[in-house]
Amino acid sequence: MIALYTILVVMIIGAVIAIEARDLLSAVIAVGTVGLGLSLAALVAKAPDVAITQLVVEIISVVILIRATIRIGLPRSTHGSTPLLGVVALVFGIAVLVVGARVFSEIPPLGAPHMRVSETYVAEGLEDTGAVNVVSAILLDFRGYDTLGEATVLFAAVMGVLAVARPVGRRKTRTEPNHANK
Repeated sequence: MIALYTILVVMIIGAVIAIEARDLLSAVIAVGTVGLGLSLAALVAKAPDVAITQLVVEIISVVILIRATIRIGLPRSTHGSTPLLGVVALVFGIAVLVVGARVFSEIPPLGAPHMRVSETYVAEGLEDTGAVNVVSAILLDFRGYDTLGEATVLFAAVMGVLAVARPVGRRKTRTEPNHANK
């Protein structure tokens, strides 16, 4: 439980830094910290598939945002924030802490079973799906839409990186002959 609270505190600090950062590149890195914290929280909550997907998408997103930030070359902000923004950030932070504490208090202790669904999958998986391999039956039959969604997210992230990382402009497909030399 302490690990989840620590991750939550790091995520909140990263979010506050992202909001208050005067430099756009620093804000992007702070947002990456929040995404990494979310990936770690999913891993601590025993959801490794969600953690891996979040980590891959977060790394790709941060790379894209850093490349876009460096390409834009935005000037640094020179004006300070108003006291109202600080108060709003403080109220929002307190609200996130209260909601986070209530949510984390409902999570069973680490090591305790969250649900008894896995027993049903093992006991009735062969009869319900006809698949000999129980793991394949769970991934493709019981959790088919979840697996499809994860594959779609990873595909979209890769396509985004390819779109941003490609060279700017179009390549010439062939060279035109010079008609002046005829």
